[in-house]
Parts: sequence; structure tokens; C-alpha cells
Amino acid sequence: QVQLVESGGGLVQAGGSLRLSCVASGSIFMINDMGWYRQTPGKERELVAVISFGVIRTYADSVKGRFTASRDNSRTTYYLQMNSLTPEETAVYYCATTPFDSITVANADSWGQGTRVTVSS
Repeated sequence: QVQLVESGGGLVQAGGSLRLSCVASGSIFMINDMGWYRQTPGKERELVAVISFGVIRTYADSVKGRFTASRDNSRTTYYLQMNSLTPEETAVYYCATTPFDSITVANADSWGQGTRVTVSS
């Protein structure tokens, strides 16, 4: 089992930046994809970025060019750098891992506790 602990959320003005962190512990050898999701009340969790075991990064169209997923060499700490944030991106952000290719909500077996990002206009 993988345990994930997130940090880095907070309040930022529109156009500003935040960096989220997700520290993994436990059976980190099981991690294949690490995904970053966000969720607002009444909506489903939206996948915004993925970094694979092979460090292949994919992004939702809405965040391409502004968000960057990365990790450290030990594969224990993952980051989501978010630039040029908009108020519409106010949400709770979650990191999640899966031992499978192509992470989905259904196959993610570990989730962070979530960190709130608030973007003021």
C-alpha cells in the first residue's frame, strides 16, 4: 500500500502560482502513474496532470502550458507547479497513484488527503 501526503495549497490571486507537493511512502515500487486531480462541489474529479513511471507527462488541455508535473529521483516526492491560475481553478486538488498504466479514478488505489487551492479574482 502507498500512503500519500499532500501540501502546498492556499490562497493566491488570479495570475499567480502555487506548487503542490505529494510525498509517497510505503510500497512506492508499486507506483506506475501518479495523477493530479481536482474537484469542485457537485462535480466529478477532473484529471489535470499525469506523470508516469517513465516520466512521461500528460496534461488536460485546460492546463497545458501552465501546469508542470515533476518528481524527484527517488520517486518519493511529486510536484505540480501551477502558473497563471484563474478563479475557475479554485478546487480541492488530490494526488493519486495506480500500479496500472493510464490512471483513472477507478484504478487509482491510493489518494492524498486533498489540498485546497483558492484563486481570488
